[in-house]
This record gives sequence, C-alpha cells and structure tokens, in this order.
Amino acid sequence: MNNLLFSEINEQPLVLERFFKEKKTIISEITRKISRKFKYILIAARGTSDNAARYAQYVMGANNNIQVGLATPSLFTIYGSPPELDEALVLGISQSGQSPDIVSVIDRANKQGRPTISITNDAASPLAQASEFIIDLHAGVEKAVAATKTYTTSLMALAMISATLSGDEEKMTAIGKIPGISQKTLENTIENIKQVQRYRYMEHCVVLGRGFNYATAFETSLKIKELTRVIAVPYSSADFKHGPIATVQKGFPIFIIAPSGKMFDHIHEFSSGLLDIGAELIVVSNKAEILNKAATRFPIPDNLPEWLSPIVTVIPGQLFARQLAIEKGLDSDNPEGLTKVTETY
Repeated sequence: MNNLLFSEINEQPLVLERFFKEKKTIISEITRKISRKFKYILIAARGTSDNAARYAQYVMGANNNIQVGLATPSLFTIYGSPPELDEALVLGISQSGQSPDIVSVIDRANKQGRPTISITNDAASPLAQASEFIIDLHAGVEKAVAATKTYTTSLMALAMISATLSGDEEKMTAIGKIPGISQKTLENTIENIKQVQRYRYMEHCVVLGRGFNYATAFETSLKIKELTRVIAVPYSSADFKHGPIATVQKGFPIFIIAPSGKMFDHIHEFSSGLLDIGAELIVVSNKAEILNKAATRFPIPDNLPEWLSPIVTVIPGQLFARQLAIEKGLDSDNPEGLTKVTETY
C-alpha cells in the first residue's frame, strides 16, 4: 500500500533520460515529415493528458508561434458534428490510448487528410493504430492509478516536438538536462515532505500557476483531488483575481507554482497580496523571496528554463498529494472510485 506511486514518481528521471535518448531521432523524423503541412495544432486529450495539452499551448505558442487548440471530442462522437480541420495537425495524447472519443478525433482527422500524431504509453493501442505517426512514451507499465511518469514524459515529448520544429539545438540541449534537474527536485522534495502533516485536515485549497505553469496548476490540483478527496481548484493567478479571490479567508491554503522566468514578478507580487488577506502559502520555486513567504516550501534547482519548468515543478505536487493521502489514511496507489483506464465517448 502506498508504494507503487512512490516508486513511479521516483522513476521519472530515468524514464525521462531514456525517452530523450531513444526518441530524439524519431521525433526529428516526424517533425521533418509534417513541417509546413499545417498552420495550427488541435489536441484531443482527457484528464492528465489534457493538462499536457495545456502545456503544449504555451510551449508551441512561445517557441514556435503556433496556435494550439483543444478539441471538443463530444462534437465528434455524441453530437456527430465534427468541425472542419483544414490546415490542422491533430495530436491525440493518452497514456492508455484506449478512450474512444480521443480515437474518434484522430479518425476524423485522417478522413479529412490531416497529419495525425499519437503520444501514448501503448504503441499497440487503438489511438496509436489510428494515427499516422506514433510517439511511444516507453515509460514502462504504470501500475498506480494516478498518472505521474507518463505525464512528465508527455511534456518532454511536446518540448522535443517544439524544439525540433524550430530547429533550435540549444533548446534540445536544455531538454537533455531535465532528467538531472528532476532528480535533484525529487531529492529536495522528499527531504521536505514531512511538512505535509500540517494539512491532514485540509478539505479545500486553490492551486495557482500562470504561463507555462498554468498546466502545472491543473495537474497538481488533479493529483490532490484524485488521491486525497480534497477539493483543489486550479486557477491562473490572473483569473483568480477576477472574483475567486473573495473565497480567501484566514488560513486558507493556496499552493503556488512560481519558478523564475517572465511570470515570476507577477506571481511574487500577487503572493504578497494573498498574505495580506490571510492566505497560507505552499510554494514551489527556486526564488528565495517567495519561498520565504511560505508556510510550506518546496525548493527546486536554479538552472531551470521557464519553458521546461513544468516537467520539474509538477514533481513536488505529485509527492505532496501522495503524502497528504497517507496523512489522511487513504491508499494513494488505488484511490477509491477511480480506475487506471478511463473510457469516454
């Protein structure tokens, strides 16, 4: 009990290193074949994979000037009114590759003559078989119900697609350093994980991120909900200002993802305002000025480019959620009410 998830979280540096070495050439070949065949990207995904798609919106937008949209699968299945996909590259992201609605988006894209790519941990899955190109995460079997290593490897796949589309070797070199940075993050977080005891009776919290780490806010929130039954609500810090901030009362826990980068000054300033109205901060950052404001701190390494930071900043959230489940007497490997493969239509 509670060991499978811990093992898989700890596998991430090795899985990321293996993926980078084994898939660099394959991803380069795929991007060469699809280059100049599309003007925007449409991604079909659910759950954790949907959060990876949110990362794609930022990484492709910031690094490649490519607009990325999220598909509405029920238009393809239940409503039977799929949109025209002219000039789209269509990606399906799914750890299992089993969900019929995601497969249906890929099928329709194929019928419309659009290039399709699947990012999945099962190269024999229906999603993979339906796609023109396959990026196999090769993360090994994920036995715990909550996805961890397949999420971070999906982010690395998207970062590598972005880097190869731009032809930027410096960016690819930076991606190659992520496994080592993630290992250090794991060690730092495990060292500080006993702090989570403080939140044993927590029932509600908010998770804030912005820019590249908007995806991290959603994924951290999802892990907390899946594993602990806590109502954890993700927001962009900008959106949180527009109304939801009224929910903050004295001692209200707010989990903030704030690595260095263009968004840091905004998040740092906003965190001061949250303290002024009584919030208690849980912070993931490599900047002392915001870590020092937190009741609970998860430091990350300094040498982390903002555009790659979501591959790393989610790790403290994964371990936080697992530890909180343990503190609440719950089974973090097999949370009640969930199954490993979820099929939607």
